[in-house]
Amino acid sequence: MRTVILFYILLLLFSYSCKESTKANKEENEAKIPCRVVKVIDGDTFTCTLKNGEEIKVRLIGVDTPESREGPKLERDAERTGLSKKEILRMGKEATEYTKKLLPKGEVVYLEQDVQPTDRYGRVLAYVWLKDGRMLNELLLLEGMAQVYTIPPNVKYQERLLKAQKKAMEEGRGFWSVNKP
Repeated sequence: MRTVILFYILLLLFSYSCKESTKANKEENEAKIPCRVVKVIDGDTFTCTLKNGEEIKVRLIGVDTPESREGPKLERDAERTGLSKKEILRMGKEATEYTKKLLPKGEVVYLEQDVQPTDRYGRVLAYVWLKDGRMLNELLLLEGMAQVYTIPPNVKYQERLLKAQKKAMEEGRGFWSVNKP
């Protein structure tokens, strides 16, 4: 009899903890904004459609991918890094293709904002969560397709992103590879 009572107590405790965990996950997911991918613009920017039909341009928080087209930023990046514009464009196209692979048209992703909702260009700033629970911003860093780019006050995942970049550098992934052509 004591064993049966103990079993029921454990079962109740387990059920309660699962319910609390599910409640926490639900609240966390409700803070994220679902958005259906329309088009990837480059490695760290894409457009998507909100539930209300509004199309928005999203800029990933905390990461910067190389430029994939000519422009003033390409000039600045070439000057700043010492890399040729051709090499930066090659890496930018690679990062863009990687993002396109993870964000196919029609895919639903979840946007999590930090302190600042938009940047000076009107783009929505977000950490982007894939439906499998992985963060796109972090994946770009882990694969060496981006570098950390922190602009306070948006620093919620700064340490996590720095760890991802460090790991990619240590493993020589993506742009951190010493054997890049």
